Amino acid sequence: MIKVLLADDHKIVREGLRRIIEESGEMEVVAEAADGNEAIQKTLKFKPDVAVVDISMPPGMDGLEVVSRLKFQIPSIPVLILTMHDEEQYVVRAVEAGAMGYVTKQAAPEQLVDAVKKLYSGGRYLTEKAGEALASRIVRGDSTKSGAELLSMRELQVLRKLALGQTNHEIADSYHISVKTVDTYRSRILKKLNLRNNAELSRFAIKNKLIEL
Repeated sequence: MIKVLLADDHKIVREGLRRIIEESGEMEVVAEAADGNEAIQKTLKFKPDVAVVDISMPPGMDGLEVVSRLKFQIPSIPVLILTMHDEEQYVVRAVEAGAMGYVTKQAAPEQLVDAVKKLYSGGRYLTEKAGEALASRIVRGDSTKSGAELLSMRELQVLRKLALGQTNHEIADSYHISVKTVDTYRSRILKKLNLRNNAELSRFAIKNKLIEL
């Protein structure tokens, strides 16, 4: 049996995913997590064969950060991103963070099962739309980057937290960095995106679907 961890902040979503996975007859859900910190802790504890993680989890640690931390702490466990987002920037960021697969929640149930199997066997899995998004970025190259694409992974994470209303102190605590460093990230973000303040930053994040309200 393939051991799977599910990380999603909606219990009803986890229940549906558990049903899909366990009805395959080849997998079992060994742990569930409702936020990023819990996902890290339970992955370390239960050592699943595949971790299925949603990008949009509660403030504190989003799915992209979960992916990058797991990739650093236990690289032997592949991470499959399962999300509502199919925009290019999310696919690219997830792959950059270390995700081995990307499936949207709109995909057919059998695609989730196929994706878990593929990652378990050492491969990668992208839905057709995610694959097209990644290919589009590769073809265009870095010279045409604009908007959120200009931001580093950490800058994107800080932007999301600021847009959700977190203070510099709260962000500093969550990443174990100084408030001054957070302020530096904020200044870089505003400059790169040609924005003037946090209100414009929040509108940018909403418009580009970087946060969910």
